Amino acid sequence: MVAEFEADLIRLRTREGMRVAKAKGKLRGKQPKLNPRQEAHLVNLFRQGEHSTAELADLFGVARSTVYRALERDRDRGHPSGHTVPVLSANTTG
Repeated sequence: MVAEFEADLIRLRTREGMRVAKAKGKLRGKQPKLNPRQEAHLVNLFRQGEHSTAELADLFGVARSTVYRALERDRDRGHPSGHTVPVLSANTTG
């Protein structure tokens, strides 16, 4: 019973601390690996067709999944790349 009470106190303090941090603008979550300028550059290099997604990932020091997400965000903004970005699916048969 005492342990549950202490755990509740810790949770309350944590929530209050997060609320204060958020009000001060300090609680922002995980930062993106690429800033908007880098992401635009990555997309432009991909559109030129001279680099694969693996090469772009290596050039920018990110995972291929980050490259795929950047390309998908660009496509969602209505900018067709001219290249098809493979869609990774858990339901693949092979």
